Amino acid sequence: MKTAGKVRAALMAVVVFVVILAVFYLSIIKLLKVDVVFYSSLQAAAAASLLLAILMFGTALFSALSGFERGQLLVICALLGYVLAISVPTVIDRSLSFYILEKLQQRGGAIRLDRFEHIFTGEYIREHKLVDVRLTEQVESGTIVIDGNCVVLTPRGDRLAAFGRFFRTNLLPRKRLLRGEYTDQLTDPFRRSDENPDYLCEPWAGH
Repeated sequence: MKTAGKVRAALMAVVVFVVILAVFYLSIIKLLKVDVVFYSSLQAAAAASLLLAILMFGTALFSALSGFERGQLLVICALLGYVLAISVPTVIDRSLSFYILEKLQQRGGAIRLDRFEHIFTGEYIREHKLVDVRLTEQVESGTIVIDGNCVVLTPRGDRLAAFGRFFRTNLLPRKRLLRGEYTDQLTDPFRRSDENPDYLCEPWAGH
């Protein structure tokens, strides 16, 4: 019976956390100004975790659990909030895969294969304000600054870029299926970059 009580208390804590998280998230997106969807989702998860901690340690609702068990459960719920923040609003907001499905649905369920490049360059970027969204996210993250007509990498951005480049080059699959062919092209996409681009900014170019 004691074990059953612990299980019920743990399940109740998870349900309470999810409900609180949903309330905080809906309140943020409906009532407040949102700079970055992911960060706002994390704020909702953090606020829900804090309120759950107050309920866990400040009330008798979860008295069936020991202090250690409540602490463990709180960590689990906080991690759940983090996973949900990434896996639901952030993925739907930025996912090209979801866009493809939504675009197919919008166009009656079928689109010519040879027109997908036009859809990505001519419709996806414009419809989702992709450039504005991504630049805003990076500015808010402190990885770039916008100086006049130039987008400039910050030291933090440089470190993240170096990490991403290392991971892409060394730790991404070298035999990845792309439309029926296994290739390593995405481990070094810069191999197809223009050698003499006309969009560099001075005095930062080359540094």
